[in-house]
Amino acid sequence: MKSPLPVRNGVGATRLRLPETPRSGQATVLEHLVARFGHIDPAEIAQRFDDGEVVARDGAPLSRATPLGAHEFVWYYRTLPPETPIPFEERVLAQERDLLVVDKPHFLPTTPGGGFLQESALVRLRNRLGLPELTPIHRLDRATAGVILFSVRAETRGAYQTMFERRTVRKEYECVSALPARADARADGAAAGSRFRDFPVLVRSRIRKTKGELRVHLEDGPANAESAVGLLGTGVSGGHRAGLPVAHFRLVPHTGKTHQLRVHMASLGLGILNDVFYPELLDKAPDDYRRPLQLLARSIEFPDPLTGDRRRFESGLRLSEAPGGSTT
Repeated sequence: MKSPLPVRNGVGATRLRLPETPRSGQATVLEHLVARFGHIDPAEIAQRFDDGEVVARDGAPLSRATPLGAHEFVWYYRTLPPETPIPFEERVLAQERDLLVVDKPHFLPTTPGGGFLQESALVRLRNRLGLPELTPIHRLDRATAGVILFSVRAETRGAYQTMFERRTVRKEYECVSALPARADARADGAAAGSRFRDFPVLVRSRIRKTKGELRVHLEDGPANAESAVGLLGTGVSGGHRAGLPVAHFRLVPHTGKTHQLRVHMASLGLGILNDVFYPELLDKAPDDYRRPLQLLARSIEFPDPLTGDRRRFESGLRLSEAPGGSTT
């Protein structure tokens, strides 16, 4: 359902479903909102009605006296909470009439959520580039860095979204994993070489995502997730974990399940370095900018649905713990 209110400060209006019948002490929409949002000053909510910022589905402003039950939905602007700036900036790789390609840093969410609103790639880019209709065509986890596509115009958005439905998009990732104890005696020697003699490997599994749970799970049954994993090299980290024996991998997902690459690497006994979800869920802690998840969306390639041209975009970022110490 399209919002009747325009994007403001890079953020779209919120839709709220109203009760069909009045409730005790809630004869008006205003009284319902005051009761629902008890953490907000009632005078502030009332002022939004006076300013015409609470509207019906057709965009008509509601008044303080609008009865509850007169409308199925209302639209309004959320209060923007204070946010701590994320000290990394997204970089535009290409800006075109219909497509925006961005190199997203670690720690920056693609879209608002989880306490991040203005500090999301979407809202930052809408404000910075003056593109109120900007919408992500796909997403990257907040912890993952790399290439991501945005649609600039609603008229052509569906064509780009269909690429993913038809699986005509090829994405390549890179990750760095700490070498298991049995292979870390000599990261560049026989132990590591023996560990990876069967690579590249194809990981196929069944992934289950349960609503409300942070992690996905592997379960028995027909595979619904597939990833190709190839070894790029082994050595020692030159980053924050300097001296740690590590392995550097290329990952090509053939499907797009939540956390697919992270759980597939963990299933190989090669959990991605600095992953707080897999193989074990660690206690929630403040972001440690010295320890980004060592997962990078390296490139994306696809036939452009509007022109038929083959397109490829590549990240300019580097994984900080990769052998040799290249950094982001």
